[in-house]
Amino acid sequence: MQDIKQLLAIAVREARTELGLSQEKLAETLNLDTRTILNIEAGRGNPKFEKLYPLITYLKIPADKIFYPANTNQRPNLQKLLTLLNDCTEQEAADLLPMVRYLLDVLRKQDHPTL
Repeated sequence: MQDIKQLLAIAVREARTELGLSQEKLAETLNLDTRTILNIEAGRGNPKFEKLYPLITYLKIPADKIFYPANTNQRPNLQKLLTLLNDCTEQEAADLLPMVRYLLDVLRKQDHPTL
């Protein structure tokens, strides 16, 4: 269980700092006590779902990062891209799809000019 708490602590700290948020600002934004954020990032305590869910969803931490860290460490940029895409509306995804296909085609032709 301690390993999961440490994985959660690392994931929350990394996501928070990547957004440029202090523990206090994050707590204020989510209407949580600053000690809750502090304890989670220190790997202490056992946060209740009611506190954990808004934290994880606000920071957009994929479950794999906590429960299957080996998967996310192998392809961190793909995980970031998937997280961004999961935050899209259906219309945004529909609008992005042809652009992504085009960009992938361009990138792949650069990598393999004979294709």
